[in-house]
Amino acid sequence: MPAPSSQSSPFFDEGVKLISYCPLCEMSYNPQEAKVLGEKEDSHLLHIQCGNCSNAIIALVLISSVGVSSVGMVTDLAFEEVNRFKDAVPVSTDEVIEMHHLFKNENELFERMFG
Repeated sequence: MPAPSSQSSPFFDEGVKLISYCPLCEMSYNPQEAKVLGEKEDSHLLHIQCGNCSNAIIALVLISSVGVSSVGMVTDLAFEEVNRFKDAVPVSTDEVIEMHHLFKNENELFERMFG
């Protein structure tokens, strides 16, 4: 994937520095290994995988006139998995309830799976 032009921005570099270490093992990330999942105006959605423990974070980096901020969440998903699921159809509330009922009724679950 070619690097977006925003990656050459000093503000983008500052945003990546905000998320420069793994929150689980506290090892430093290589900021050049951050992969862009998406961009919109002055916000960037990044995936950064730890070379030490292999966990990753998905981080939203926001660049504004008052500075750079970020928020992230830990994941065990690889970049390719996140990219595949990010545009997937959302699971509905009804589907979640249906699965809950199926898990409670083991016979119906096996009948649907194998019957």
